[in-house]
Amino acid sequence: MKWHCLYPGAKLLPESEATRRWSNALGIDFHEVRIETNAHNLTLLFSDLQVSEVPVGYAPFVTE
Repeated sequence: MKWHCLYPGAKLLPESEATRRWSNALGIDFHEVRIETNAHNLTLLFSDLQVSEVPVGYAPFVTE
């Protein structure tokens, strides 16, 4: 698959047992987000996340 439709997209989830456990273990806040595409459902636990917009057509690498 060359791409995924990001639908319905990303959603920040409420605090969970997993985020509490990581927060307590490391002493920093953790968060959880669910990213749903037409092919995968991903769950990400993180303490810091940086999101940047990129222009239409942006490709950090090209495969042939």
